[in-house]
Amino acid sequence: MKKIGIWAAFAAGLYVFQSSLFPLLAYHGISVNLLLLLTVSFAFLQGCRFGVLMGFCAGLLQDLGTGTFLGCSVLSYMVIGWVCGKLSDRVFKEEFFLPIMASVFATAGNYFILVTLMLLLGYRFHLATNMQDVLLPMFAYQLVFAYPVHKAVYELDQRLGENK
Repeated sequence: MKKIGIWAAFAAGLYVFQSSLFPLLAYHGISVNLLLLLTVSFAFLQGCRFGVLMGFCAGLLQDLGTGTFLGCSVLSYMVIGWVCGKLSDRVFKEEFFLPIMASVFATAGNYFILVTLMLLLGYRFHLATNMQDVLLPMFAYQLVFAYPVHKAVYELDQRLGENK
């Protein structure tokens, strides 16, 4: 039970940074998505079941905090947590290259899931222009912060694993 509280506090801390500090560094309203990076790293370290659980919790925190459509981020993060969890036994968890590439694919997956949901809800926009204005800055931010978040999640996972 103590581990759940520590992970919840860590996720809440990342959300506080994401929602208070990083909007100051935003480019046209686009900034880093630390909760997505947390979901990816946690799923790689803990596996499919816990990746989906972290995706649910992080997505719910994101949706409740931003006031957007409830469930969009939940669905997206759960799918990403499931995919990364399924791939977790095929990768070396300590590698530098893993969080970088996973953040690129997870960001693209998150973007396309959310775009699909927005189109299904009736919103219309020019996809190529939106990709240029939204997806490319997102890639840049995620690439910069992927390794520090993965390193922090890995270190926390190692410390909590020692305290069994």
